[in-house]
Amino acid sequence: MIERQFPRSLHPYWPKLQEKSRTWLREMRLMPPDKVERYADSLCYTDLVAGYYIGAPDELLTAIADLSSWFFAWDDRHDRDSVHGRAGQWRRLCRGLHDTLDDPQRHLTHADPLVAGFADCVLRLYSFLGPSWNARFARHFHPVIDAYDQEFRNRRSRTVPPVDTYIELRRLTFAHWAWIDLLEPTARRELPRHIRKHPAYRRAALATQDFSAWYNDLCSLPKELAGDELHNLGISLIHHEGLTLEEAVREVHRRVVGCVTEFLRAEEEVLVLAGKLADGTRNGEELADALKSCVFNMRNWFSSVYWFHHESGRYRVDSWDDRSMPPYVSEEIMAENELVGEE
Repeated sequence: MIERQFPRSLHPYWPKLQEKSRTWLREMRLMPPDKVERYADSLCYTDLVAGYYIGAPDELLTAIADLSSWFFAWDDRHDRDSVHGRAGQWRRLCRGLHDTLDDPQRHLTHADPLVAGFADCVLRLYSFLGPSWNARFARHFHPVIDAYDQEFRNRRSRTVPPVDTYIELRRLTFAHWAWIDLLEPTARRELPRHIRKHPAYRRAALATQDFSAWYNDLCSLPKELAGDELHNLGISLIHHEGLTLEEAVREVHRRVVGCVTEFLRAEEEVLVLAGKLADGTRNGEELADALKSCVFNMRNWFSSVYWFHHESGRYRVDSWDDRSMPPYVSEEIMAENELVGEE
């Protein structure tokens, strides 16, 4: 379905993006240099973003790509801190990230690489559309940090959230609305509230993000079962609905397909709305073009997420020496960060 209905696109800046991403990961100390050289390209983090935000200025695409790489590094820290019970380190990290959203400049030299890297990304992203967009992005990202913290506490207490609770939590840990916000600087225009809140726009946005989150759950299920993770739609279905592994996989797949169908319906309505906005005035034409750019890139999420999960080494758990420990993660770096936090 994806290969047929959602042709794959890549931003022309993508080859340069790979090089810049490797440099940034080293400079920010988010991965050891040897692991950057060995794994960064095969993880395909830049491929993912280069397929999401077609038309973005090169500088913006680079900032989004770095945020995406940072997000995966944060997810890995979350996992390892949960596994080892590093509650103090995790709490300090969450506080640092919350503070960074409100004042990124002050945290550029933070001792924790994840805080400093986040500050670098946020400061760059805040340079494109202005105060109202910046405040909205921060307003959408604060709950993401809190949701990750909830997952940390769930893992420490061995709590598997019920399906409906998990779905709402996943919409936060995937940062649904933050990624949707980034469609606007890609289109070079902030959308007015009545467009962003339009039911068709929100349905299209939610469908593309739910697809991405649940397809990730589908593809990462072996990795997360091996790593004793509790947060996955399949795991919630098994634990709370009594499904077998095979039945849970089929149910997640059914929901993923439903997201595609829902998006295609909503997309038609959004394009009708864009046609109405194009009223012959300069403002109307520019707003219509921006809206069409946003929904075009929502569409691109499907192919980009699909190919990323089939090409990235992040999910090839059967090829790892230790199925519970990704080879691109360094426990030594995690331990160093614990010591830094205590100082």
